[in-house]
Amino acid sequence: MEHETVQHSSASSTRTVLPPPVDDINEKARKSFDEEKQESKLAPDVANAIAAAEGAETQYGEHPDGGLKAWSVVIGCAIGACATFGLVNGWGVFQAYYTENLLKGTSPSTIAWIGSVQYALIFIPGLVVGRIFDMGYTKIPLSAAGAVLVLATFLTAQCTVYWHFLLCQGIAMGLSAGTIFGILMGCPAHWFKHRLGMALGIMALGSSCGGTIFPIIIRNLINAVGFQWTMRIIGFLEVVLVLAMVATVERRLPPRRHTGPFISFEPFKSTPFTLYSISSFICFLGIYTCLTYLEVSAVSEGISDDFAFYLLAIANGCSAIGRVVGGYFADRTGPLNIMTPATILAGVLTYIWPFATSVGGNIGIAIVYGASSGVYVSLLAAPIVRMGKTHDVGVRVGMSMTLIAIGAVAGPPISGAINDATGGFKFVGVYAGSAVMLACAFMVLTRISILGGLWGKV
Repeated sequence: MEHETVQHSSASSTRTVLPPPVDDINEKARKSFDEEKQESKLAPDVANAIAAAEGAETQYGEHPDGGLKAWSVVIGCAIGACATFGLVNGWGVFQAYYTENLLKGTSPSTIAWIGSVQYALIFIPGLVVGRIFDMGYTKIPLSAAGAVLVLATFLTAQCTVYWHFLLCQGIAMGLSAGTIFGILMGCPAHWFKHRLGMALGIMALGSSCGGTIFPIIIRNLINAVGFQWTMRIIGFLEVVLVLAMVATVERRLPPRRHTGPFISFEPFKSTPFTLYSISSFICFLGIYTCLTYLEVSAVSEGISDDFAFYLLAIANGCSAIGRVVGGYFADRTGPLNIMTPATILAGVLTYIWPFATSVGGNIGIAIVYGASSGVYVSLLAAPIVRMGKTHDVGVRVGMSMTLIAIGAVAGPPISGAINDATGGFKFVGVYAGSAVMLACAFMVLTRISILGGLWGKV
């Protein structure tokens, strides 16, 4: 990492740039999480390194942590998350419609690859987009990706064969949504520090609202006006959302100078960052399995299809509550202190889910799992933001999102293969629940590497 220590003389305006002190990445990560409590424990050379790192940011002013401008950026990020992640979360409706109508005769597993590609591409561009964000580009990539997203939505209305849908809805919509989402993930950290958890929770609220509303809108519009006009209406709605996002989202700090390679693996020198990234990868092998198959498993237990469809909406609605509440408490106790128990609860519910056979049982799973998984998803970037400087937050978030993408694209096929091999969802629940629990173990290792123990704000 590159740091500068700037000294100002009281008798002169001369600025003397001193070489950076010894850089201890793991200790800096520890300071970032609990600066007040941990400061006295740091060695003098580490404290100097931290001061140098913070000096590069505080010269542009402290994080506003509120105000009209800062909150408007967060609202814009929430709108962008609704337009991208929210729409992608509505894939289940398309899967059912394509299987029964437009792509009838094509195997459901083949059709599912459209959704898997789309979902994975939400995260894969993060490695490149994060660096672009750190270089100072925000409006241009948001505008370009937003235009592609809208165009791909309109073109999907004209698709007739499988490869059309894979190209337009899978690849084009996925890449454009991923470019947008990669930019959005880094913006709140420019405006919030002490209230970052709440800011990220409100931003994540957008994807939860989209995941609740889009499936209902799409399903009802298809029955009322047909598929083509449904996609055109969604396209016009996307225009409004993209324009609102581009108008409000922007960075606060100036671009970070960088003379090294375009893609840097330096963040992985930090033990906490590496452990947390492994945790995120493993978690996404199973965290969305319950939501993906909740409707299908309910129908297999004899619950009506019309009611089972709304289980996903219930889960996404409760997810919204978890995202906001989790963000509120994360600012007071530390993100990992909230994420870990909530994710453990999500893992337990994943084990239980295949054994829910009644309407009430499935509703209970949808409510509790939605809320607990919402806490995890909303705070996903919060620990990463605190593991270094705000100037290069895009690189760190991008690195982690790329690993998440591998887990996101591998998880559903693995679950599907287990379901095909066993003819049920019980072993699917065992696989996905175990993945989530293993991820929680790596979260605990992350906090130990930061604090040197189990207790503390982190």
